[in-house]
Amino acid sequence: MRSGKALRGVAVALAGALALTACGGGGEAADSGPAKLRMTVWSANEAHLKLFNEIADEYRKNHPDVAEIKFDPLPFDTYTTTLTTQIAGGNAPDLAWIFENSAPDFVASGALLPLDETLKKAEGYQYDDLSPATLKLWQDGGKLYAYPFSTSPFGVFVNTDLVKKAGQKTPAELIAAGQWTWDNALATAAATAGKSGKAGLVIRDFDYKGWDNLSTFWTGWGAQAWSEDGKSCGFGSPEMVDAMTTLHKAIFTGKALPGPGTTADFFAGDAAMTITQISRASLLKEGGFGWDLVPLPAGPKGDYAVVGQAGLGVLKKSPHAKQAADFLTFLTNPTNSAKLAQFFPPPRQSQLTAETLAKTNPKLKPEQLQKVVIDGITNGVVKPNHAGQAELSQQVRAGLDPLWQPNADVKAVLDGVCAKIQPLLAK
Repeated sequence: MRSGKALRGVAVALAGALALTACGGGGEAADSGPAKLRMTVWSANEAHLKLFNEIADEYRKNHPDVAEIKFDPLPFDTYTTTLTTQIAGGNAPDLAWIFENSAPDFVASGALLPLDETLKKAEGYQYDDLSPATLKLWQDGGKLYAYPFSTSPFGVFVNTDLVKKAGQKTPAELIAAGQWTWDNALATAAATAGKSGKAGLVIRDFDYKGWDNLSTFWTGWGAQAWSEDGKSCGFGSPEMVDAMTTLHKAIFTGKALPGPGTTADFFAGDAAMTITQISRASLLKEGGFGWDLVPLPAGPKGDYAVVGQAGLGVLKKSPHAKQAADFLTFLTNPTNSAKLAQFFPPPRQSQLTAETLAKTNPKLKPEQLQKVVIDGITNGVVKPNHAGQAELSQQVRAGLDPLWQPNADVKAVLDGVCAKIQPLLAK
């Protein structure tokens, strides 16, 4: 386990890196000759990168002042840490994806170039088409510091072959009967795991480390990591204790989820269900197993949705900040936004229709897009985010570590999490 001093160092490094980038108030001296732009992304998916490169190639045809646009995939698990390390080391990218959990720090840091005027002035951009709700997380003082590149609700991908072979009702059948609840979802996962020898339900990118992905579960109980104003810990609430007790039993008693140290890739056919976003649909292989995509199961508080967001920003001190902002404008214009919608749900209201999204999402049915994506964006809550997220996240992860044991005292562990983070929230 990392020491408190080491954990504090993570937050200090993030704040320091962003402060260094913000200092100076403008771009560094540009290199002579055409610009070479670099944009960090979390995805190394071939289909994603292929589309990015096609759009970049199209842009460069009419922009001789840009010689190269490189998309630099960073590991998902360490994305923000790697990005801020690059920034602190003087190797900052020109553009960067930013996760919702680090949005407050990046937006408030002064490290990002305001984008409002550039986007509003661009011919044919249709800035007013951007949903105000999707912009909120990326604004400060009335200015937009990152474009909400992806506003993607979480859904449940289902291996219908595994579920049927286990003699279980599919989630679609449970939905039709008004029975798609967490109790029934976990029972289906446990039964399928028991009969197939494979995993039941996998919460993708959790792996007993990425705790914020558990918000896709506990939100169904009305639980929150912290209060709306961000000042009070929510881990000790009755709703959170109930949710995490259910999850703990599902892992260690029902075996509905793989336990610590066990990995299972749904897209390789190793699990009955997984919670993730539609950008992962590209991992489904043609001619593979039968599958479906359904909304998150209803919790004790009823139906709900959880949204993950990624913003796209320009580093203010990039030597090519002007060209980077211009490329961002091109990348996110109505035409390219429609192309990118097959992987990354857009913030454009005119494009958030099942019919429009279906044109670029051939693997997904209009009904799936409507119920998971469009309804999710309309009604969903964003994953936990807070200023000083780096230190908070490490403290929560460390505090939850004792929970992942068969005989854990759930309430005591969660009260311990609050003891760790309440002083940080109260700052």
